[in-house]
Amino acid sequence: MHAIPHLRPVGLAEHRPGFDPTPWPDLTRAERRTAGCLTAATAASVPVLRRFARGMAARWGLPAGIDDSLLLVVSELVGNAVRHSGGPDVALLLSAGHSTLAVEVTDNGRWRPRVGRPRHGDLACGGRGLDIVAACALRCTVHTRPNGTRIVAELSLGA
Repeated sequence: MHAIPHLRPVGLAEHRPGFDPTPWPDLTRAERRTAGCLTAATAASVPVLRRFARGMAARWGLPAGIDDSLLLVVSELVGNAVRHSGGPDVALLLSAGHSTLAVEVTDNGRWRPRVGRPRHGDLACGGRGLDIVAACALRCTVHTRPNGTRIVAELSLGA
């Protein structure tokens, strides 16, 4: 595997200030597998981070059935960070336990409230990404701060 120059690894979650694994009770420090990647917040980062997520899922031996949901969630969350945050970077952190996979996307841009929401049945593009993520996830939480947004989606591993 060759290095991608604009990507750099993120430290393990256990070493990140403010990381709290308690929202996922099936994850203990000894059992958790964690990997992350930080890249420039550009359109090119979406497929790169999708490949990273797929590669980690395969490396960890996660069930093949997780691929579609994982790739969709990564695409939506990273795409939102690239499109709406205005920040220079986007980070993806994956944390797998026995029965769940946490997908965390963090940006360091400024929160921009949504102007409007598409009406039901409206053919307009956009505005449905977090609804799609919520449909794929056991739970999805959005944490907004003045210095960025962190979204965590928890996917079932079917265990």
